[in-house]
Amino acid sequence: MPVHELAALGAAACWAITGILSQSAAQALGPFGFNRLRQAMVAVMLAAIVIATGRWQGISAEDLWRLSLSGVIGIFLGDTLLYVALIRLGPRRSGALFALNAPMAALMGWLALGEELSLPAVLGVALSTAGVAMAVLGRAGRSGGHRFEAVQGSVWIASGFGLMAAAGQALGSLIARPVMAAGFDPYVASLVRVGVAVACLILLMALPLRAVQPLGRPTPRVMVLTALSGLIAMVTGMTLLMFALQGGKVGIVSTLSALSPVLILPVLWAMTGARPSATSWAGALIAVAGMALLFLR
Repeated sequence: MPVHELAALGAAACWAITGILSQSAAQALGPFGFNRLRQAMVAVMLAAIVIATGRWQGISAEDLWRLSLSGVIGIFLGDTLLYVALIRLGPRRSGALFALNAPMAALMGWLALGEELSLPAVLGVALSTAGVAMAVLGRAGRSGGHRFEAVQGSVWIASGFGLMAAAGQALGSLIARPVMAAGFDPYVASLVRVGVAVACLILLMALPLRAVQPLGRPTPRVMVLTALSGLIAMVTGMTLLMFALQGGKVGIVSTLSALSPVLILPVLWAMTGARPSATSWAGALIAVAGMALLFLR
């Protein structure tokens, strides 16, 4: 049973849900304010799990360095830029751009780690990526007038943020891969990565820069949404991703975890009451075909 690939798919399901949960809270607090609050909540949750289960067994200096760097690039930079794109483009379009971390990670894994992929695996990555692009960048369908589909500011600038977020996620996974392949505990790895990201956000937001300050104070509703987003996306989703990297290749794991934009389609349909376009569903089917090739490679 491809347990590591299933874990990556589970991470995608978590991120599909939280892309919608996070949008209103991120708009209320701004990308930096939201990310700092969410990551701080996640760090507390992960610390409670690690302490309660006695998972902390010490960590070597090299592993700490790698995981810390992975947290800076993948979470501090990657997640913050993703929320900038999410606020400007909505969950559907930002998810499509973020899904490009899959081919980026496959290329990085081949160049840096020598992870060669079989022909079916390469085809699976290509189909999944193309399917995600069709599913998310196609017409919005009947949901086009919903607030989830609203675009704020320049599409090209927002797309640039989304691409940088994808590159940060891919590079963060690549840096963490050797540590996780050695059997490192995924909860401890998640705690180290998140803890470093929180420290970076606190330091950055202490600077007298208006652009990185929160847009407002969190209301009780925003606090609940942020906590739910952190629990599902980071405590559950990111830990599943760390576990998947223990036994799965970076390119395949990243491709499966990037299927969240496809999984978000039925969620959007349920929330908006508007059916996605035929192009979106066709893209979803192509992505599922690519996923099947990765499972059956």
